[in-house]
Amino acid sequence: MQLKETSHIRSEEIQASGLESRKVGGLTYVRGTALFPISWLHTQEFCEYQIFLEHVRGIKVTPTRSLTEGKQEHQRLYDNFKKVAVPATFEEMLAESEKVRVISREFKVFDTRHGIYGRIDEVLLTPDGLVVIDDKPGMRVFLSSMQQVRGYCLAFKERARGLDYRNIIGALRERGTNNIYWQEPFTTAVEEGTVGLVNHIRSLITGAKEFGSADNPNKCRSCRFSAKCDRILV
Repeated sequence: MQLKETSHIRSEEIQASGLESRKVGGLTYVRGTALFPISWLHTQEFCEYQIFLEHVRGIKVTPTRSLTEGKQEHQRLYDNFKKVAVPATFEEMLAESEKVRVISREFKVFDTRHGIYGRIDEVLLTPDGLVVIDDKPGMRVFLSSMQQVRGYCLAFKERARGLDYRNIIGALRERGTNNIYWQEPFTTAVEEGTVGLVNHIRSLITGAKEFGSADNPNKCRSCRFSAKCDRILV
């Protein structure tokens, strides 16, 4: 499938996908559907106004040290993985994992049904189930991190639709270790809640709803957009 990634999708493309004709950065256009990054589920929980500032207003800020270090660590882990990885199709992975454990890193998902896309840090496929893993620094369980991995589970389930019916588990792992410090079955109730959140974000970027902002001054103090934000609380 050919994918065209753009920093701003054209107005006719937005209309074809049900979005209003305003420029929104960070979207990927796939076969008439505009997809937004699954990482926005994390951003929305922290402060959805960040999405507006960065991707609607187009404000640019310097990446934080933690973001830069996180990207470097992800790349290091992926480079190590490639040294021993064996190329395989998704269908081959599913078939093989019915007998043995199979691991895939940096697994790309494009979910046109729900309008989301992303790259899963690691997927562990076993005869007993499928585990979607997101690596995070530290071991604190934030709702924002939970929402993000649930989004990955939603997109992964769509990728496996009609091919595999094993249970899916979402998990958070301490980056650079094997320590999974939170996990959750991707149940029907969790899926429904995730779809609701995805639809909420979609309504924000279409203009159907107004962007809200954080009501916690502590979030404002640590926000990388604090110098540019017109809603800062401190």
